[in-house]
Amino acid sequence: MIATPAPARPHTRASLAAQFRDLGVRPGGALLVHAALRPLGFVCGGPETVMLALRDVLGPDGTLVVPTHTPENSDPAGWNNPPVPADWWPVIRAELPGFDPALTPSRFMGTLAEQVRTWPGALRSDHPQVSFAALGPAAGRIVAGHALADMLGEGSPLARLHDLDADVLLLGVDHGSNTSLHLAEYRRPAPPRQRCGAAVRTGDGGREWVWWADVDLDESDFARLGDDFEATGAVRVGAVGDGTGRLMRQRAAVDFAGEWLARNRRTEEA
Repeated sequence: MIATPAPARPHTRASLAAQFRDLGVRPGGALLVHAALRPLGFVCGGPETVMLALRDVLGPDGTLVVPTHTPENSDPAGWNNPPVPADWWPVIRAELPGFDPALTPSRFMGTLAEQVRTWPGALRSDHPQVSFAALGPAAGRIVAGHALADMLGEGSPLARLHDLDADVLLLGVDHGSNTSLHLAEYRRPAPPRQRCGAAVRTGDGGREWVWWADVDLDESDFARLGDDFEATGAVRVGAVGDGTGRLMRQRAAVDFAGEWLARNRRTEEA
């Protein structure tokens, strides 16, 4: 087996910041980052270094945003990876800890998301399944009022980022992880809907199980959608560490996704 040669030097805060600038990260803007850091190779300082490099480029007026979702806080009847026996469902609904924005860790969102979530001054939205954390002067505006029954729609941080003309950075991941594309699903006519459930913290420190109706989210075709979006030239692609970064304006991605979904998906009425 031929060993992969090591990079000439470790990736550092300064070298990553230079790459983020070259990619087009805008000082003073709002930036939503979806990241897997392993493809970046050896980063001296790991996720903390990546976060600091991003903040260096964003500057004091910029706001860094990450998904801090907790998908396991959901109705066990819908679990399939792996499924659990039906006689477990009422036990899980009764015993799953209630979501606490200050304490509940994110799941499957990567180490950068946890780095931002736990950083002093970070704010987090209070949705029990699809929260976001933000760090910077626009953080409060972005995470406030995250609607339970509009979890990635007009009542979500995604829509607040859209208001702010934010950018989206895919770092070591593809468009299958581009959560902003879900906003386009909400803007379609008659999107399919489903019943959702989660455990939430109550005001007295207890917990309860809540139900709501929401859009039945589907990212199964987002990678293909993203490839078509990149073909328009609207995505800046460049090296970050040993990996690849993809930077785009969120509004452009959502607008394109709305048109793409209209052509490639059927509505519930159809």
